[in-house]
Amino acid sequence: MKTKLRTDIRIKDICEGFVYSELEGAGLFGLAGTLTIQPEYQRNYIYAAGRRDVAVINSILKSYPIGLIYFNKVDDKNFEVLDGQQRITSIGRFVTNRFAIRDENGMQQYFSALASDKQDLILQTKLLIYECEGTESEIKEWFKTVNIAGVPLKDQELLNAVYSGPFVTVAKEEFSNSQNANIQMWTAYIAGSVNRQDFLECALRWVSKGNINDYMSRHRYDDNINELKAYFNSVIDWISAVFKDVKPEMRGLEWGKFYEKHKKQPFDRQEVSAKVEALYEDPYVRNKRGIFEYILDGSNKAKLLNVRVFDEATKRSVYAKQTREAQEKGISNCPLCAIGHDANKTKIWSRQEMEADHVTAWSKGGSSDIANCEMLCVTHNRAKGNK
Repeated sequence: MKTKLRTDIRIKDICEGFVYSELEGAGLFGLAGTLTIQPEYQRNYIYAAGRRDVAVINSILKSYPIGLIYFNKVDDKNFEVLDGQQRITSIGRFVTNRFAIRDENGMQQYFSALASDKQDLILQTKLLIYECEGTESEIKEWFKTVNIAGVPLKDQELLNAVYSGPFVTVAKEEFSNSQNANIQMWTAYIAGSVNRQDFLECALRWVSKGNINDYMSRHRYDDNINELKAYFNSVIDWISAVFKDVKPEMRGLEWGKFYEKHKKQPFDRQEVSAKVEALYEDPYVRNKRGIFEYILDGSNKAKLLNVRVFDEATKRSVYAKQTREAQEKGISNCPLCAIGHDANKTKIWSRQEMEADHVTAWSKGGSSDIANCEMLCVTHNRAKGNK
């Protein structure tokens, strides 16, 4: 890959013909239309939060360097931003009065309200730009190594770069668009940020059964996302059909895996809702995120709920009582050993060799109080399971 350092391009030049899309949250063009600010392999604009974008402008006003910027030379007249689109978009947004900064008196100032000398300082600032030329593979490989202003690229952002093309373009329009009216509904089940490609990654993970790289490679030049969109909507519709109520703990669960495993099972929506509410109200359930998988799996995996176990005081008390009574009767202090026929029939186990167990399993209505606690030797307790 060839590089050439450019020091002749001013902010004024960059901002000539600057186009910003409020709908896409992206800086699109600059440099009189010859610069593509956000090529399809670039991440979405993430500086628009009143901190990083303001910091870029304040750095320029203080004559601080804002770092190297890299352009990919597409042809003799056109360029695209390889690294620096967050900074360039911030500059363009400020110069076109899309956000304000605070002056030395704490007053908000848009670019058009700045003193002329400050406006001129910004516009005449020259940027350090490396002009790069190379093959697509070289450009993409270089891009994968870049950290932009201390914000590392996420895995999906890297994959978008590697497999840029019509499929990524259309997929981002659907799943990386903060203006999509469905985002609010999807947020109930999907964790992360739309702008950081978390929703797109989730959709791809579901449809590819976890093999996103392979899926994107196979579909790179597709001009539609019909399969991706249909599968994603099938999962969302299935969740809504099974679970009547939306709970905060549902966000970010492995719904794609649950769908594949249970999509052919019949569920009574009202019955499921009643079970969810009962488990939410159960004081012994410590992991509410596990409730949904627990119900889908037929309520057979209590470990998903991290059911509250007996405290140490209860275990000591029950151990002392069982051991005292066992010694008086000449039998083992493990009730299951005591009714056995081997050498442990009369063995008195130490406290460290025993574990607390529910006499009546929690999943069958047993509580985690002292009246439902018994101490068993480790072997018998772990063999008993949920019986």
